[in-house]
Amino acid sequence: MDIIFATGNMGKMREIRDIMQDMDVQIYSMKEAGIAADVVEDGSTFMENAFIKARAIAQNARDKGLDAVVISDDSGLVVDALNGEPGIYSARYMGEDTSYTIKNANIIQRLEGVEDEKRSARFVCAIAAVWPDGTEKSAEATYEGRIGYEEKGPNGFGYDPIFYLPDRNCYSAELDPDEKNRISHRGKALEAMKAILKEMGM
Repeated sequence: MDIIFATGNMGKMREIRDIMQDMDVQIYSMKEAGIAADVVEDGSTFMENAFIKARAIAQNARDKGLDAVVISDDSGLVVDALNGEPGIYSARYMGEDTSYTIKNANIIQRLEGVEDEKRSARFVCAIAAVWPDGTEKSAEATYEGRIGYEEKGPNGFGYDPIFYLPDRNCYSAELDPDEKNRISHRGKALEAMKAILKEMGM
């Protein structure tokens, strides 16, 4: 059985394929599976949104006669000093078409004068999986750090360039991709989902 990952984000698809490369399955993006659906993710948590999208795309896949497990993740950045913003609105923060350079600069500006210890933040990743027969499974993980004072690093995407890791004395975007996949929110949540998929016979 194949996997359809409910995303059009190519940076995310690269990470997903890297992390799941040891599984003997084909992994398709929505576009590669021929699915074009605009799902309104109006849940109040990352997990609610992950399931809203997974269920909608799973129904779409069934309608097309595709025998695939649909997996969706909802992930984002939670900044404690900003009352949890941007949170579930991370992708839509300041508008969907706003570049992450602008988003990142805005977060740094809003934290001006906030001392190191109070700049705590985490990435959260909730993953939902829906099988053709309606079976549902989930996994969730976090990636702890702080908001830095500038953008640094050539790797990663999104908010990675401002996410500082005190225990490694570097930014998330400075990590080697394999190292990031090992410790990140998406990496840990996907590893947990991989274990579930294998238990389910994949």
